[in-house]
Amino acid sequence: MKLKAAALAVCMLLPAVASAHQAGDFFIRAGSATVRPTGGSDDVLGLGEFNVSNNTQLGLTFTYMATDNIGIELLGATPFRHRIGTPATGDIATVKQLPPSLVLQWYFSGLGKFNPYIGAGVNYTRFYQERFNETGRNAGLSDLHAKDSWGFAGVAGLDYQLTDNWMLNASVWYMDIDTDVSFRANGVKQDSIHTNINPVVFFFGAGYKF
Repeated sequence: MKLKAAALAVCMLLPAVASAHQAGDFFIRAGSATVRPTGGSDDVLGLGEFNVSNNTQLGLTFTYMATDNIGIELLGATPFRHRIGTPATGDIATVKQLPPSLVLQWYFSGLGKFNPYIGAGVNYTRFYQERFNETGRNAGLSDLHAKDSWGFAGVAGLDYQLTDNWMLNASVWYMDIDTDVSFRANGVKQDSIHTNINPVVFFFGAGYKF
């Protein structure tokens, strides 16, 4: 009897096992989002392809559970800033972009505190503040513009429930981002350069469930 009483007392002191996501849950995650472009471009004036630098910003996701297994998620972030260059010139420009993505997710159940999921949806990327740096301007380049993009978005991730409300999250996103880049060289408008950015995005953060 003493052993049973002691065991009961210990169980009462332990935190309850965090439950899986359920229909009607809404949660927000915040953390680091690192964009790593994987694509290339058409040749740029015989100088090779555009290369686009990595960048890390604050990432935010907003998720609503339509059922115990189906979630709807919006990915947002503070603006990403990339350096643009070619192998022959080094960095010649910078550009900012915002890539909000909306995906439908499937959450696997029956794994205790672990909530893995996959999802697919659509990405819209808005480019702005496209500017040549001093190197680009000295080469006679001006009027840089990148066309906004629509494309596929996919995600695979994992939540680990710390409590019923708090969680840790790690996820990997892929986005189909293609753009046409236009500019002038010595005042002459050049043909648009088709550029595939197609980044992989690594997200690590924490979330809170309401």
